[in-house]
Amino acid sequence: MRVIAGKYGSRPLRAPRGMTTRPTLDQTREALFNMLQGRTEAARFLDLYAGTGAVALEALSRGAQRAVLCDQSRAACACIRENIRSLGCEAQARLLEMPDIRAIALLAREGMRFDLVYLDPPYAMNLTQAMTLIVRSDLLAPGALLITETDATSAPAAPDGLRQIRRKVYRDTALTFFEAEER
Repeated sequence: MRVIAGKYGSRPLRAPRGMTTRPTLDQTREALFNMLQGRTEAARFLDLYAGTGAVALEALSRGAQRAVLCDQSRAACACIRENIRSLGCEAQARLLEMPDIRAIALLAREGMRFDLVYLDPPYAMNLTQAMTLIVRSDLLAPGALLITETDATSAPAAPDGLRQIRRKVYRDTALTFFEAEER
């Protein structure tokens, strides 16, 4: 696994051993960032189920200003820490080792707002609660995008405050894009 493009392009990334973390494939990441073209530069990026950190680190490589990565797995967080260190982006990346709901509450208390939010939880997980909480916690900047990665047969519904603007399927994976509605 590697960073695909940008200032860290072709640099290797570590992944935890075993099957508990499912890294986003290079092809899917490349397609994601092709669709985000122009929106990554200077963006504040949240990766709520970071796994290896590959998606958020790709965003930093492509010009994102700051990234917050969250995962509750100790093994995943150890790899994310190592990946951040190996790329030398400690000043731009913040790792939260905690469950999604706690991370959302913490970021809301801190008044954080994000331009891009990426949700790639374990495929069996229902995203409705996390998406709704993100909107209600006011974590989305005006015009922000929230992107979900799910299996191709799942289609997360847009909670109040978000509207679906795009869905693209790659083999057994789907990327669904939601835009924050004006308040």
